[in-house]
Amino acid sequence: MLEPAYQADVVIVGAGVAGLSAAHRLTSAGVTVAVLEAAPCAGGRMSTEKVDGFRLDRIGQLLSTAYPELRLTPGLDGLVLRPFAPGVLLHGDGRHHRVDAPAGARSARGALRAVRALASAPRGVPGTASRRAAFRVLPGAGQTTLSRAPRAAAPLGGAVDQARLGAALTRLAHAPVEGLLARPELPAGQALAARGLPARTIDGFLRPLLAALLCDPALTTSSRCADLALRAFAGGRLCVPEGGAETLPELLARTLPAGTVHTGVRVTSVATTSVTTAEHGAIRCRAVLLATDARAAAELLPGLRVPDFHPVTVVHHTTDDPPRTGSALLLDADRGGPVAHTAVISEVDPSRAPSGRALISSTVLGDPPSDLDAAVRTHLSRLYATPTHRWETLAVHHTREAVPAMPAPHDLRRPVRLLAGLYVCGDHRDTSTVQGALHSAHRATAAILKDLGAARSMHRADPTPTAQAA
Repeated sequence: MLEPAYQADVVIVGAGVAGLSAAHRLTSAGVTVAVLEAAPCAGGRMSTEKVDGFRLDRIGQLLSTAYPELRLTPGLDGLVLRPFAPGVLLHGDGRHHRVDAPAGARSARGALRAVRALASAPRGVPGTASRRAAFRVLPGAGQTTLSRAPRAAAPLGGAVDQARLGAALTRLAHAPVEGLLARPELPAGQALAARGLPARTIDGFLRPLLAALLCDPALTTSSRCADLALRAFAGGRLCVPEGGAETLPELLARTLPAGTVHTGVRVTSVATTSVTTAEHGAIRCRAVLLATDARAAAELLPGLRVPDFHPVTVVHHTTDDPPRTGSALLLDADRGGPVAHTAVISEVDPSRAPSGRALISSTVLGDPPSDLDAAVRTHLSRLYATPTHRWETLAVHHTREAVPAMPAPHDLRRPVRLLAGLYVCGDHRDTSTVQGALHSAHRATAAILKDLGAARSMHRADPTPTAQAA
């Protein structure tokens, strides 16, 4: 319990991944920190429900092994990421088509060589007319290679179109971030049409992929944010944290110094040198960092902008006879139902389901239909080509304000320093991803440490008794 006279260098309001990662950076620098969380536990939107041995994420965040902040954030050394199968599995024209990202290409020149090889490759394989050369990254290969994969002409077009797509993804994988942020900005849906790729490739692959990555089926998101999402897809593997989404904030909270995180503490007002709580009155400090969601931050600081949000609904089913799609992320290229993407998530992360049972987690973007369970079951039956009427529904999690919208124009580096002593971070200050939340915390702590260091220097330089006593 906090005492009314408790003092800390920095008080962080909110114990989501942004607040907890900021606490790690500050404590690592020798700054004393108190993290105040109104909820009974840490984690924010990265929460996981436990039901009969299943671990069910409330929002199915897709992470990427290419996210730099997952490697740079103190406290995440023990994080285990479970990758999906390379690329994605597309359902189009009644068939499954695997599309693998050329993540390992070493250079644009290498990508161009692969393009030429693919464009000149024979149309068929002797004795197997239904197979065609396609881009595929072999695990551990470290370079883009040509291998034989099931023909993907239905959603992607022909071999040359696939080669163009592979080359475009390779260029994105190696493009400097600042170069992407300097590109002209449009809504992502409009920008795709200007990239020189065939309409079939855009509609059959890039649209469903970006909808899944951005939680934005209309693709109103800034094209710069979309490029960053595609860059992460092309440069890494889509993945989930082992044990559920809550593992990430739990790991951060568990590895902080004892007594740093205080749950069940409601902050009612903030200033540059104190916060006021409903339970413990005023808590004095040298700086305050707001690390809540955008709406809660605006309630404490009414001048902050509240963005629009993308709703997300996650439906969890179980069965003892799982679909034979392995650990692939399955997208609907036809957009023939409410499900944007789905996976047999227990094949990706076995810890999420008890032995002998499979966990299928499906994501619906936007407002869900009134007959959600029936509509999702019908759609999943088509996507997986298997009956679903005997599947058991474990949970339906609908989050109205799941992901902050990032329409064009969007400032990916919104200020985190409001004034000396008052700072803000979260996915609403950067990109609406776990990477964005962690990166905004990185920027905020850098600003705090700079200001606190400057304040210490001023106190040491001022010889007056008043300054020395302070």
